[in-house]
Amino acid sequence: MGLIKAIAGAAGGVLADSWREYFYCDSLDNDTLVVKGKKRTSGRSSNSKGEDNIISNGSIIAVNEGQCMMIVQQGEIVDVCAEAGEFVFDKSTEPSIFYGGLGEGILGTFKTFGRRFTFGGDTAKDQRVYFFNTKQIMGNKFGTANPVPFSVYNKNVNAEFAVDIRCNGEYIYRIANPLLFYKELCGNVTDEYTRKELEGTLRSDFVDALQPALAQISALGVSYNQIPGHARELRDAISKELNPIWLELRGIEIVRVTMNPVTLTEESSALVKEYDKASIYSNARVAAGAMTAGTINAMNKAAGNSAGAMTGFMGMGFAQNSGGVGANGVASMFAAANQQEQMEQVAQEARASLEANSWTCKCGAVNNGKFCVECGSPKPAPADSWTCKCGAVNNGKFCVECGSPKPAPAGSWKCSCGTENKGKFCVECGAKKPADALLYKCDKCGWEPEDPTNPPKFCPVCGDPFSDEDIQK
Repeated sequence: MGLIKAIAGAAGGVLADSWREYFYCDSLDNDTLVVKGKKRTSGRSSNSKGEDNIISNGSIIAVNEGQCMMIVQQGEIVDVCAEAGEFVFDKSTEPSIFYGGLGEGILGTFKTFGRRFTFGGDTAKDQRVYFFNTKQIMGNKFGTANPVPFSVYNKNVNAEFAVDIRCNGEYIYRIANPLLFYKELCGNVTDEYTRKELEGTLRSDFVDALQPALAQISALGVSYNQIPGHARELRDAISKELNPIWLELRGIEIVRVTMNPVTLTEESSALVKEYDKASIYSNARVAAGAMTAGTINAMNKAAGNSAGAMTGFMGMGFAQNSGGVGANGVASMFAAANQQEQMEQVAQEARASLEANSWTCKCGAVNNGKFCVECGSPKPAPADSWTCKCGAVNNGKFCVECGSPKPAPAGSWKCSCGTENKGKFCVECGAKKPADALLYKCDKCGWEPEDPTNPPKFCPVCGDPFSDEDIQK
């Protein structure tokens, strides 16, 4: 009976698994990372008794946007598809009489029947379809249970000190390498692999990477209350810390990090207030103003002293002699503040002057003088400068040395409205260039008169007389 049952099971199983299947996966929600694909059947389907882990040759697998499909055969990944569309499986070792040539399909089916018979009617084979969620997995909360040290630099008092901060927020990640994720994390799951199975591990890894990432942000000179505004730099710093673990070992990568406002511990908050106060009074004018206000207040109280005004003023004198600042001290502080402001203004003007007169040589060196300090090349003349016949380089309409007017461009002509032109029409009044306007240029040395249409009798450079040979053609 057992032999007959095995024959019947093998025959029935082969015929049931000969139907071509259709695999489809609905949209994966934010909590589902991997799900095993199932054959789609309905009440009218005749393919209701086939093996769940057998894919017939010619079966169709639909892949949606935001998904990656993977086929695993006998525990080995044999196919991966991350593009949306229809995928036809034609590498199966389970033939189908409904795909390919009829004779080839029947022959393959009988071979499979004989193989299954030796296993008591079972397939002795495992083929699975997995769908991976490649969309962004959002809503992953994090927070620091214990305060995290963060360095703060106060430039006003030129001091660096550490504060303890607490921070929380959310991060977004996605599966960037489904093959690595399958091999290292989910494996051949029977149904689905959810986010909850990874949540605790990922949160611990994230918080561990947060402290060195904050140290990198601190090195940029960012204050603790400006951290949320540097989310991109923080994400890059955290990714740098996590990539060796997440991306290279698990196939996961960070997409975005958002942080809520950072809070300080009570001790750190008090420390920051002390430094802020010291920072305010580091300004001599502010300190002098506070001292003046304090002195006036003390004088008012001394005048109303119950033991007599003299006693109050004697107390003020003792306090002043013990290290207090009086009117002379306040005046000195004002003078020092004014002197410091003047020095800063002079230094700023000097820097501005150097920047305005600086130029970059063709060798790449930045200079302030007339010659390059690296290669000795002269400072190039401005683009709109011109050289007078006396040798002076000018930028205006007249020479700064001899007063000669700037020569007209070569080939130009003067309109009746007084405008110098080079084209066929005047740029101001639109008058046409006179047909009889002859332009002269010395054919010996190349000198051009200021008015090319009205040359002198002799060239002032070489002495050659102007004639028809000097007319520009």
